[in-house]
Amino acid sequence: MMVPSSFLLLAAAAAERRSTPFDINPGVTIWTLVVFLLLLGILAKTAWPAILRTVEERERKIQAQLDDAAKANAEAQRVLAVYQQQLAAAREEAGAIVAAGRQAGERLRDDLVAKGRSEQEELLVRARREIGLEKDKALGELRREAVELSIAAASKVIERNMDNETDRRLVQDYLDHLESSHS
Repeated sequence: MMVPSSFLLLAAAAAERRSTPFDINPGVTIWTLVVFLLLLGILAKTAWPAILRTVEERERKIQAQLDDAAKANAEAQRVLAVYQQQLAAAREEAGAIVAAGRQAGERLRDDLVAKGRSEQEELLVRARREIGLEKDKALGELRREAVELSIAAASKVIERNMDNETDRRLVQDYLDHLESSHS
């Protein structure tokens, strides 16, 4: 059997040439493809169902957590709405209490002012009455003393000189004066 010389030359050239990573070797490619398909078949039978189960279980857990979070969010929104209603009601009630307190304070102030004014008027009336009484009392005392002084003066005048015309005129003037003050 004779091998053509050109084939030998190509084989010799191929042997002399260095292989690079980019060279395609059909034998290695076929064996690589066979091993890959064999490994893919083994993984599809054993590992792939376990991986899918794990992924599906994780997906269910995540979905359950998302559902729980949505429920918690809805509950939080409901509680927030109730809280806001209660807060608004409390604010209204506080406003009503403050307004009622203000009104009660104003009424109390008005009552106290009116009571103070009436007490002031009573004190003023009582003071005027007491001043009038004291004035009358002082005038009475003054008149008594004036009468006593007049009587004392008249007795002195009478003792000294009863016939003296000046003394008589003095007593007469005093009596006229007393008469006009009583009228």
